[in-house]
Amino acid sequence: MTLEEKAGQLSLFADPIRIGTQNRINPDAGPRIDEGLAQRIREGRLVGLFNGTGAAAGRELQRLAVEESRLKIPLLFGADVLHGLRTVFPIPLGEAASFDPALAERTARAAAVEATAHGIHWTFAPMVDIGRDQRWGRVAEGAGEDPYLGSLFAAARVRGFQGRRLSDADSLLACPKHFVGYGAAVGGMEYNSVEMSEQTLHDVYLPPFKAAFDAGAMSSMSGFNDLNGVPLTAHRPLLSGLLRDQWKFRGVVVSDYTADRELVMHGVATDDRDATRQAILAGVDISMQSDLYNQHLPSLVSSGELPLAVVDEAVRRVLRVKQLLGLFDDPYRSLDPAVQKRDTQTAAARDLARESARASIVLLKNKDDVLPLRKSGQKIALIGPFGADVANLAGPWAPFADMKDAVSVEQGLRKALLDPALLKTVKGCDPEREIRGGFDKAVAAARAADVVLLAIGETQDMSGEAASQTDILLPIVQQKLAEAVIGTGTPVVVLLRNGRALALEGAVRDARALLVTWFLGVETGNAIADIVFGDHSPSGRLPVSFPQAAGQQPFSYAHRPTGRPQVAAEDPFWKARYRHVTNAALFAFGHGLTYSRFEYGEPDVGGGTMAWDGSLTVRVKLTNTGSREAEETVQLYVHDRVASLSRPVRELKGVRKVRLAAGASGVVAFTLNREQLSFHDARMNLVAEPGEFEVWLAPSATSGVAGIFVLEPPAPGG
Repeated sequence: MTLEEKAGQLSLFADPIRIGTQNRINPDAGPRIDEGLAQRIREGRLVGLFNGTGAAAGRELQRLAVEESRLKIPLLFGADVLHGLRTVFPIPLGEAASFDPALAERTARAAAVEATAHGIHWTFAPMVDIGRDQRWGRVAEGAGEDPYLGSLFAAARVRGFQGRRLSDADSLLACPKHFVGYGAAVGGMEYNSVEMSEQTLHDVYLPPFKAAFDAGAMSSMSGFNDLNGVPLTAHRPLLSGLLRDQWKFRGVVVSDYTADRELVMHGVATDDRDATRQAILAGVDISMQSDLYNQHLPSLVSSGELPLAVVDEAVRRVLRVKQLLGLFDDPYRSLDPAVQKRDTQTAAARDLARESARASIVLLKNKDDVLPLRKSGQKIALIGPFGADVANLAGPWAPFADMKDAVSVEQGLRKALLDPALLKTVKGCDPEREIRGGFDKAVAAARAADVVLLAIGETQDMSGEAASQTDILLPIVQQKLAEAVIGTGTPVVVLLRNGRALALEGAVRDARALLVTWFLGVETGNAIADIVFGDHSPSGRLPVSFPQAAGQQPFSYAHRPTGRPQVAAEDPFWKARYRHVTNAALFAFGHGLTYSRFEYGEPDVGGGTMAWDGSLTVRVKLTNTGSREAEETVQLYVHDRVASLSRPVRELKGVRKVRLAAGASGVVAFTLNREQLSFHDARMNLVAEPGEFEVWLAPSATSGVAGIFVLEPPAPGG
């Protein structure tokens, strides 16, 4: 290969042929290659294209590469398929509320089948950043605030995307992103810097990536952010030292969109040429969209500023991944128009979308058992900007969604009601402004109804990339609508549409019932109707803590205790808390109600001791004391009472979903080992320290039944 051809195998560009609206997905940056695309392909000056779909057009582009280029190297087609292609599933944060990684694996598999049918080999997903600041818009793309839960979902989504073998026609190469720490951007501001300790990096932010790579992911994307002053696009200790040398990662690393060029704006590169040198030396194999590698790699090697071996190894990694994908054996894999027609918006995918959406819904509150509603004999007012809305069902990062048959909340409710005439829909207001007479009509509808479903929250462009917020409150006009409607005295059920945890205030916080419905995708209305009318009991749990006030951000249940913890709500002075709120969540991580009730018995901690090289089984009797079958999500938390470093007040170490009939009981068991009690100490050694541990079997991060066990020290000489 010539140097120019090698640089081409390390250069990725937005597809100008198969999508004409890529600028709504990413900003207009880098070269426009519309006119010269065919010649670039013939000359081998690109590794592939991204964010274009269509098997027929993709097949023609591939033909140019394998029949008209000198080396006949096939193209790699990528796209942002985060929660479905045409068939849109709940946003990843919403799906994480299911606490069911197996479900996420199934939806990722379905997304892969549909995406590969449209000529895509590679998805820039899953996003596995831990999100503990709800001001950060990209919280919507991940699995929430907890590294254990995040690791389960990261691995599940990789398995789902990639399937049995990467060479299969329906296998979609996964790309865990953004390596690493991006979720801790200062102030929750998009693209911002990150400051964190090595311990936090390794104990909180790296585990989901490790889980994803252990599950077989063969690509990764570096973050836009700098970490303690070093931009990730130039972070050699992490991209090469940790990822490749320690973790033995053999896949490819792609920059985020023009992130190599941004090294100049970060202030660590003198110009584009220097940025190119730093990025590839750090371990970034593929430059996305900037064209810097094409422009500068050949001359950098020729001048001796860059060893040829570095470029060669990056090219080998790229070619290895193409080989694993089976592209050298069959360059036209995943480029069959007949398969595209067959595997798009299938009935099975729609059924799965409904199941996933239903499992994602979280019931935060249900005072006086106002839910479920009746399908007849009850006048229902559906009020709010999202009652009949279809435009905001998909949520952020669903650029290829086909929403023509998407089900709005109104449509789903009407379909489920035995007498649809009992449902009256009133918009009340737009998401961010009043409409003439809207409040008056809403109040009148509320007064005439037996119950109100209040559909309020965020539009899909209020969450996601470049959608950070200085606060996480409802838009003012929607809060006013809620106050007016709830002021009528008619029972109100809030249907909250959101891509992050929100700080709920006033009448919304005080509503009879609160359902978090996220952005649920194409089956939104049917899934909400399934829950609202009681065909299914809600089973979702919060993957992020809902704060009492926006000013509590960043926030996580797994905080350290401090030297002055507030242990009682009536003890406000000289404690680690704000003046106006306690240091607690309004709705805790893991919280979620069902239409039944569960009672936890006394925990059995298996004798209370764990041998250094042994394990400990913790059990609890769980009883459904309610009147209907339901599913409980039992969570296992631990706390190291005395350690060399102050440890979080609780850490999630296990999840079990248990379905019980009314009146039935069952025993739920978890097995703990020493590895699960480990953390990085002051010298960055991964250690577990002998001593007492508290353990909780709980329905959330702030409740449950507790016990104590002791981790015994190693035997002498052991």
